[in-house]
Amino acid sequence: MEAVTIFSRTVLIYFIIYLVLRVMGKREIGKLSVFDLVISIMITEMAVIVVENPSRPIWEGILPMFVLGILQILIAYITLKSRVLRKWFEGSPSFVIQNGKLDRDEMRRQRYSLDDLMLQLREKNITNVADVEFAVLEPTGQLTLVKKDEFRLKPETSASPPAKDTANFRYEGLPVPLIMDGKVQNDGLEKIGQTRFWLKRELEARGVKDVKDVFLCTIDHRGRLYIDKK
Repeated sequence: MEAVTIFSRTVLIYFIIYLVLRVMGKREIGKLSVFDLVISIMITEMAVIVVENPSRPIWEGILPMFVLGILQILIAYITLKSRVLRKWFEGSPSFVIQNGKLDRDEMRRQRYSLDDLMLQLREKNITNVADVEFAVLEPTGQLTLVKKDEFRLKPETSASPPAKDTANFRYEGLPVPLIMDGKVQNDGLEKIGQTRFWLKRELEARGVKDVKDVFLCTIDHRGRLYIDKK
């Protein structure tokens, strides 16, 4: 009788976990941030408790699972509205190679060794660090790469013409976010050596009157703006 109870609970818990993960969204399947990992581990623990102890009411495991699922959905919704909270919950990417050079200080801060770097480079079929222009350690622990040949030979296509003062543009790197969710990114402006006045002027030249009307605005190393309106 106990075996039948364990079997039925296992099948039921399987479908409940499947349902909870589906409701939480595809982002949980595609990547696991630290917060996602915590939620997943807790859901697994709740499942084990009710399966291993047939004498315990099954709702003691099911209820916490749904609570965790709802909590994850609420936090995902809140972080969509706030980049500060998004960075706090999910972390931010770190450049371990920038402009072809290793950033030793950043690697030290992330406790990311050369062995870790070489392992992930080999996983992407790259054996020479000299072939890499940028390497970004994502919050999920994955390494995103841009090879030097891909970066230098990128086609001259753009969703927006270069900024007016491109001749004085000195930034060289991956596209920098200047506006996200209708909010100016001061760190991005500082990185390219520009001001809010410059950004406002560039937006107005492209028919955008208010920063709040922009969902995303980035600028690449050639001074080309990409603007996506809300």
